[in-house]
Amino acid sequence: MCSILGYCGKNGDTQALLQAFQRTASRGPDDMRVVDTGKGILGFQRLSIMGLTPSGMQPFELDGNYVVCNGEMYGFREQRRMLEERGYTFQSDSDCEILLPMYAEFGTEMFSMLDAEFACILYDGRTGDFLAARDPIGIRPLYYGYDGKGVILFASEPKDLEGLVTEIFPFPPGCYYRNGEFISYCRIEQVKEVSEDGLETACGKIREKLIAGVKKRLVADAKVGFLLSGGLDSSLVCAIAARESEKPIETFAIGMEKDAIDLKYARQVAEHIGSHHTEVFMTPEEVIASLEEVVELLGTYDITTIRASMGMYLVCKAIHETTDIRVLLTGEISDELFGYKYTDFAPDAQAFQEEAQKRIRELHMYDVLRADRCISVNSLEARVPFGDLDFVRYVMSVDPEMKMNRYGKGKYLLRHAFEGLGYLPDEILWREKAAFSDAVGHSMVDDLKAYAETRYTDEEFEEKRRAYTFAQPFTKESLLYRELFEKYYPGQAQMVAGFWMPNREWEGCDVDDPSARVLSNYGDSGK
Repeated sequence: MCSILGYCGKNGDTQALLQAFQRTASRGPDDMRVVDTGKGILGFQRLSIMGLTPSGMQPFELDGNYVVCNGEMYGFREQRRMLEERGYTFQSDSDCEILLPMYAEFGTEMFSMLDAEFACILYDGRTGDFLAARDPIGIRPLYYGYDGKGVILFASEPKDLEGLVTEIFPFPPGCYYRNGEFISYCRIEQVKEVSEDGLETACGKIREKLIAGVKKRLVADAKVGFLLSGGLDSSLVCAIAARESEKPIETFAIGMEKDAIDLKYARQVAEHIGSHHTEVFMTPEEVIASLEEVVELLGTYDITTIRASMGMYLVCKAIHETTDIRVLLTGEISDELFGYKYTDFAPDAQAFQEEAQKRIRELHMYDVLRADRCISVNSLEARVPFGDLDFVRYVMSVDPEMKMNRYGKGKYLLRHAFEGLGYLPDEILWREKAAFSDAVGHSMVDDLKAYAETRYTDEEFEEKRRAYTFAQPFTKESLLYRELFEKYYPGQAQMVAGFWMPNREWEGCDVDDPSARVLSNYGDSGK
């Protein structure tokens, strides 16, 4: 996955920076390099995915310019050929080596030219400026803050900045930083023109663009695996990949031993697509024992994110310990585009679209953060086909009247796009959604709630929760998570927007638990 760090000023404390940088060594366990540009310090920790030789090690340098990047540049070979025609030569097969020649040719315009999941820090040797940028969805993490001298620092994770800056902020997706300003180069959630495509045309394009998004994410010099929950989204990713791969793909699922909903469906998908499938089981004791570690690695107190991370962290841990896989494809971002159970309560199409835009804007603090941290802490790389830029732009442009649940089945467009083509069994394609944190076993959520109940009396809960004015805990479970968060990130709660909850302003959504289980339309979900 890689980790990057930038101190954008003179006379930085290199020793303190190196010590802080070691906190994310699991993101890049293969190699580490730090350079002093004369105007500041850039650091890189490498997880080798593309261009596995030492020549692919960063920071890259060109004519006094330096760059560090945690990213995947899809279609980089075409851009590389274009740059070679303009006289540039390359020393490695790394996709990120194109960035400095791109910057030399196009300046900051290059960021909007990238089909990529990336976060980068760049030093311009000609002007002495530091730049930083992040992909439009924020799939790759980047944070910033200012030290006591007013110098800006950038890092892949907030834990690298803890103790070095006073306040930590998430770098805004789709923006680049230069000369003290954050400039938007892409607002991917905004729709310039609503598509006039009808249902069948729209579904055809959804299918084509998702297939393309999966195919480009299969390209890696390291071994690729797949998280398969048995739900619609991850099952589609795996089914497409299985058709596009010459050998059987490797899939992984996790669940509680006694009541895992999704394991049987994941097994059914694996048999259908012919994958080499591995099941991982977790116990209540493992969940509780891992809780503090998971909150620390996530850097959040959000209930939904923490619950859903328990299974994801443990399955990724098993993959890291027992296989040589380096890249994992996942099914995140489908819900934000096509709707959750709670968006069935959207009062109209405009409200549905506005909610989707808000969720896409904030994804980097929730589901995308979960996937990044659970995977990267186990020295793996996450790739998210539903976050393909072309796919996201198109789905966001589809008439929201068509995306709303007018069909008696959520995510109808996505399901219909693959109907009758044999990608998945009908039972999977039309299965009701169960949230991942519930689907690994309803008992896991119940175990976490029960554990939190043992930590506080009712009086202690009321007293302690009032200490927090921002994102105030409202259950004993949320108080437990907040106290664990504050232990590792004291006073930094505002780097998360709040709780990832249904829209309380909609009738039927004013609930006190983020699980879809509490909604009146949950019905057959998770059975």
